[in-house]
Amino acid sequence: MSARKEINPFLKSALEFGPILLFFVAYLRLKDNTFTIGGTDYDGFIVVTAAFIPLLVLTTGIMWMLTGKLARMQVATVILVVLFGGLSVWLNDDRFFKMKPTMIYLLFGGLLAVGVLRGQSYLKYVMEEMMPLDDAGWIKLTKRLMLFFFGLALANEIVWRTFTTETWVYFKTFGLTAALFGFFMFQARLFQDHSPEKDDA
Repeated sequence: MSARKEINPFLKSALEFGPILLFFVAYLRLKDNTFTIGGTDYDGFIVVTAAFIPLLVLTTGIMWMLTGKLARMQVATVILVVLFGGLSVWLNDDRFFKMKPTMIYLLFGGLLAVGVLRGQSYLKYVMEEMMPLDDAGWIKLTKRLMLFFFGLALANEIVWRTFTTETWVYFKTFGLTAALFGFFMFQARLFQDHSPEKDDA
């Protein structure tokens, strides 16, 4: 089994967040346009979605080539983007792509819930190298993140069903990302209380 290779953190960030930011910029430029392709009219959102799918597949593939490994969350995200984004383009219906974050967060939250019911932290297997915690800390963090993911799924449903497409694009691009960063920032006390180094002291 080949070891995971490290890459430049700026390149890593560009590959992870670049497609999302390009989607946002392209949507703002094309949102009021209509494109006729094969006799069918597509609005700017659908066209940008159609471009976003191969771009995400490409950047994820580059990440895999450079690092030799992909996280399960990355693989699941690409699969759901291809599935729901493809349905939106094929059926010319933006609702499927807007539902994609809901499905992603329900999937992640559900997987964490299965682990919790089994007395295990699946999150530990994914993030142990990044955040060393004792076993009790991993269970607490997993429960909190599970509930957080379910909350994000609910929030996405509320936003895309009750607000405009433009509002949802802002929410998806900045709101969901900021919420995830904010969640981990507010776990500082948990990281401190359940650090393995504290037990060894």
